[in-house]
Amino acid sequence: MLRGISLKIPAGQSVAVVGATGAGKTSLISLLARFYDIQSGAITLDGVALRDMRQSELRRHIGAVPQDPVCFSGTITSNIRLHDESISDEQVRRAAEIANAAPFIERLPGGYDYEVRERGSNLSVGQRQLLAFARAIAFNPEVLLILDEATSSVDTETEALIQAALARLLHNRTSIVIAHRLSTIRDVDRIIVLHKGRVVEDGSHEQLLEQRGFYHRLYQLQFAEQMNVGHDDTVTG
Repeated sequence: MLRGISLKIPAGQSVAVVGATGAGKTSLISLLARFYDIQSGAITLDGVALRDMRQSELRRHIGAVPQDPVCFSGTITSNIRLHDESISDEQVRRAAEIANAAPFIERLPGGYDYEVRERGSNLSVGQRQLLAFARAIAFNPEVLLILDEATSSVDTETEALIQAALARLLHNRTSIVIAHRLSTIRDVDRIIVLHKGRVVEDGSHEQLLEQRGFYHRLYQLQFAEQMNVGHDDTVTG
C-alpha cells in the first residue's frame, strides 16, 4: 500500500522506482497504468486527472512494457502494430530496428510475416521482450512504463540487446522504470526509493550512493549477490 506519496515528473525525464519486495513498486505502476483507481488524492497527466480519462485515451498517452509481454496468434507485424493500420509497414520495421528486434525477426521463416502462436509460445522470453519494445516504439506514447524483471531469465547476448533497446526507449522520453536489477538503471535521470509504501530517497545514482542510506544498502546487497554467483561459478567450473 502506498502512503503519503507526492511526486512530480517533468516531461522528458527518465525515472526509476526501486525498493525491496513489498515496498509498493507494483502498486505504483498499477495506479499509473490505471489497472485500478486510487482511493484518495489524484494522479494527473499534463494537469488532467487519469481517472477522468477514457481508457482508450489513456492508452494513447501511456504505454507499458510488462515483464511478461503479451503476444497473440498472428504475424510479427500484427503483434507490433496491434492491428492499428495507421502504423505503416515501414514504421513497424523502423521500430523493430530501434528495439534491436530486427535481427531475430529477419532470421525467422517469413520474417515479419512469421506466424506467432498464441501467447508467443514459439518465441523465447527475450524475443517477446524485444517485440514489446518495438511495439512501444511504434506507438510512441508520451509516457512509458517499464518493468525490467524480464531480463532476469535471458541469455547474456539477449540481455545486452534488451539493455541497448531500453536505453533508446528512455532517451528524451518521460519514462518510469520499475527496477529490480539496479544495474539497469544507473543512467536514468532520477531514482526514487520506496520503503513500506513511502518515498524515502530521491536523487541520481551517484547522489543516493553518497547518502549511504536505503539505496546504498540495496546496491551493496545486489553487488554482493552477483559476486557470490560469480565466485560459485568459478569454484564449481
